[in-house]
Amino acid sequence: FSDLLRVVGETPGLERLRFVTSHPRYMSLGVVDAVAETSAACEYFHVPFQSGSNAILKAMGRGHSRERFLSIVDRIRQRLPDAAITADVIVGFPGETEQDFLDTLDIMEQVKFDAVNTAAYSPRPNTPAATWENQLTEEVKQDRLRRINDLCDLHAEERRARMMDRVVEVLVEERNVKKPTQVMGRTTHGYIVYFDGDIEELRGELVNVKITTCQRYYLAGKIAEEGEEVTKILPEV
Repeated sequence: FSDLLRVVGETPGLERLRFVTSHPRYMSLGVVDAVAETSAACEYFHVPFQSGSNAILKAMGRGHSRERFLSIVDRIRQRLPDAAITADVIVGFPGETEQDFLDTLDIMEQVKFDAVNTAAYSPRPNTPAATWENQLTEEVKQDRLRRINDLCDLHAEERRARMMDRVVEVLVEERNVKKPTQVMGRTTHGYIVYFDGDIEELRGELVNVKITTCQRYYLAGKIAEEGEEVTKILPEV
């Protein structure tokens, strides 16, 4: 896959290259290197770790460990220190102890994800776990879901706050439906950005925007002045 990224990244005229999900069981560290060395590749990784407990990962049949996942994160932070990392996580899987859940919160604290898709486990027909006797109560599952969502929101706000006063490159996608005089686009991190502009003129364009507002799950700003260059965060030498 890393070779494919490099080949596609050489496509003439390609400004942005983004892929959706990297399963930690199959993702090689070479994928991180390919993104770092391919100018069109977005500094964004979605790596669903699902749980921070090795016991729960084994019960899920995920095929990776917390150590394996953290090694991927370490490589991302080393090669692309400003990259966004998002994930999926399930809480309340059958047999999950409070310590298993705390192991998941520990990974959240170590990584500080830009966003996480969270869910409480629910039995699905024709799956082995649905018939296990060690199901958790809805009260426990909802409590853990609330706790992890609170941490997700805290980290999302913290991650976007670092963008204040920076100039970012935004690919304009559509009109801001709540404020028609604004357009909406995304940075290479996948962050949503709103700024004043005409969608008919800017749709599909790359625009440098200076960030003036940072919210939990979006940014806002204004078109950068001539001479204001995109802020680059480079790895330490």
